[in-house]
Amino acid sequence: MRARRKLLSIVSVSLPCAFAILAPWARGQEPAAKTLRAGVIGLDTSHVTAFTGLLNAKSPKPELAGVRVTAAFPGGSPDIPSSHAHIGEYTKVLREKHGVAIVDSIAELLAQVDVVLLESVDGRPHLDQARPVLKAGKPLFIDKPFAGTLVDGLALAALARETKTPCFSSSSLRFSPAIASLTHDPKVGAVVGCEAFSPCYLEPHHPDLFWYGIHGVETLYTFMGVGCQTVARTQTEGTDLAVGVWNDGRVGTFRGIRQGRGDYGATVFGSKSIVKSGGYGGYEPLVVEIVRFFKTGKPPVSLDETIEILAFMEAADQSKRQGGKPVAIKDVMAQARAELAARAQTHNPDPHARSQPGS
Repeated sequence: MRARRKLLSIVSVSLPCAFAILAPWARGQEPAAKTLRAGVIGLDTSHVTAFTGLLNAKSPKPELAGVRVTAAFPGGSPDIPSSHAHIGEYTKVLREKHGVAIVDSIAELLAQVDVVLLESVDGRPHLDQARPVLKAGKPLFIDKPFAGTLVDGLALAALARETKTPCFSSSSLRFSPAIASLTHDPKVGAVVGCEAFSPCYLEPHHPDLFWYGIHGVETLYTFMGVGCQTVARTQTEGTDLAVGVWNDGRVGTFRGIRQGRGDYGATVFGSKSIVKSGGYGGYEPLVVEIVRFFKTGKPPVSLDETIEILAFMEAADQSKRQGGKPVAIKDVMAQARAELAARAQTHNPDPHARSQPGS
């Protein structure tokens, strides 16, 4: 009987101790959060050094903690000067300053990371680069442009939905404090119109607004939201002007600047006041959103909105080719879906055939 009492006494003391060791939350403490290993695809934009500097800082801000860049695949596009001119420099910075492992393939990258930032400055390879990431189920941020064409964007969004992999894309302008703070400002009231502007440099391998004008178009959509019906565009050597009419009668414009002072921002027409926003607020607000997205799996921008932004820019290109005639977003989307279906039929003519690995 004495032995049994002694055993019970030992158990009564040791179990709570063991429980406290194994379950720190039992003492009112949260278990240490896992640091997510982030991989970067594409080292040909200054975004990679800026983002990595914020994430891999010795003492990152609390809202940036918990995600660290550990591996990167350089990529690069030899036919884009800004890509091949900087890729060596940015690769060296990541390797030597931030201790990032440089790998030879996306497959090798995926074996070492939990989440991925697709940073290639060239939108054309985004679909092919994103495909293995999405199939692996790794949460994915895609820097602007989401894709090099609307058709590729539709294919990319469809794959993200099919694999149920969290994915989002955005310009940093959307989250710049001087812009984001106005989106729900009671002094502005309901947004009834917007004039957004940004630099609009052109690049011959991309539809005109996809390369740099996307910054201003993203700002426009930040205030107007989805629902644009038609786009009409006027272009001169120094300026682009795209006028969108929304399904509720609101009008939003994007002014692309190539002559004179280039800046970012918008004039917001509200039900209560007209307000001019501030401009670019650095990369940190976007990186904060990326970290939150990686931790929660909840995208701050929907794929539907990102696709409509691509459609707006494609409609602007078609309007330019038609002398400024308004082009319907629904027609642009129908054309892109038809092209995507034809592409799929070409790649897999037998609808009952099994897809090949890597297709």
